[in-house]
Amino acid sequence: MPKSNFSSLINISLLRKNIFWSELIGKPSEFSLESRIFHGISLGILGILVIYAPYNLFAGLYVGSFSALFIAIFFAYQYYQSRFKLKPHDTVVFGLMGIAVFGVNYFYNSGIHGSTDLIWPAYLLMVLAISPYQHHLKWLLFYMLCFVAIHILEFYHPDLVRYPFSVGRGQFIDRVTAFPIPVVAIFIIIKFIRKSHDNERKIIEEKTIAIEASKQQILLQKEELEERNIEKNKLMSVISHDLKTPLINVQNYMAMLAEKELDDEDRPALEQHLLKSTNDAMDLLSNLLNWSKSQMEGLNVNLREQSLLSTLVSTIEVEKIYASKKDISLSYQIPSHLKVVADVDMLQLVVRNLISNAVKFTPQGGLVIIDAQICGEDCKITVSDNGCGIAKDKQENIFSVKSAPSYGTNNERGVGLGLVLCKEFMERQGGRVTFESELGKGSSFSVFVKLKQAENISLNNPNDLQAKNPFV
Repeated sequence: MPKSNFSSLINISLLRKNIFWSELIGKPSEFSLESRIFHGISLGILGILVIYAPYNLFAGLYVGSFSALFIAIFFAYQYYQSRFKLKPHDTVVFGLMGIAVFGVNYFYNSGIHGSTDLIWPAYLLMVLAISPYQHHLKWLLFYMLCFVAIHILEFYHPDLVRYPFSVGRGQFIDRVTAFPIPVVAIFIIIKFIRKSHDNERKIIEEKTIAIEASKQQILLQKEELEERNIEKNKLMSVISHDLKTPLINVQNYMAMLAEKELDDEDRPALEQHLLKSTNDAMDLLSNLLNWSKSQMEGLNVNLREQSLLSTLVSTIEVEKIYASKKDISLSYQIPSHLKVVADVDMLQLVVRNLISNAVKFTPQGGLVIIDAQICGEDCKITVSDNGCGIAKDKQENIFSVKSAPSYGTNNERGVGLGLVLCKEFMERQGGRVTFESELGKGSSFSVFVKLKQAENISLNNPNDLQAKNPFV
């Protein structure tokens, strides 16, 4: 038989023995430790007395045999009442019965020369193990007084002692047969106490681990609440200032148009400012609503296969109009047959935000390029510019709501939610956003979206590219 199978059989056998023993003494959930110790002692003592009683009778130790039989009947009755009738064992009767039985047995079994003194301490240990803590000192003093009193009585009245066996061989047999009773009792008691201690220690360790885990969870929740509090403050700032400012500008321009007659030279500049303020307000409101919707977990992701070029071309063409107003050249290189798996609305919003940021932070006459490349199983869409770049100290929180709004090259103010939205929307699609930036030299933001598995496009093939003139 393989060693592993043999070990498994041993483990199964031990498990069955443990289950059987647990059924005999009772489960911890049903009985107290004192009751289970009493059940274990009762079973152990009964096993010994079943042999001890007939042996004493055969050896002519009639009092010892009768005592063993009496104790066996008492233990069996108490065990049955406690284990199956669920009646608590009577500690007082148990303690007094020991004094009476061992007192009588002491005088009928050679007194101080017999084996009764071996059993006294073990029986007292049993009494202490199954009795309440507040009774321990009383039982200890009572047993010591009885023990001393019996020995004093023997000392002054040695004629009361009976010697049922011969010196030598008889004493040897008496001691050897009496020794298992206290040994078994001590073994069972110590085993229960240590096992109970180990179980309690295990429970304490588990509670400690649970408390630590709960503490960590509380800390995480605290951090989350602090993060949400920051987001709330950010939202309030947007509503109170960033969204309010462009609307006030629109209101002021409209009031000027209503109150004054403007000549043809002033009107175009004013209308240009009015359009800019309106566009700023729309951008802020759009990002704010999308971000708020995502935070309420009401955002549905609709992934489907689609042509990347047809998905982004309208967004790019609209952004090209805004770029041309700053005299910024915008070009894109996207394979015409490249297909991705993404949410159309989310992907358009992400690319629109990245292009808008690139235009915002690129000076007049600058260049913005959008291209797409195959990167493993993903499609990498990159928006690059030669603008002002991002300072090192601001790069760490660039995708966080903690980041402060920045001003563009023409003092265009952002709300600080655009890149937060880009990161969150890409992660919801199973993608990601990365960036590289150098202060004064520009930035490159890349989004990675899942590529259609069957797609096999070479970016080196001119027929797969639709390049736009960067200076159109």
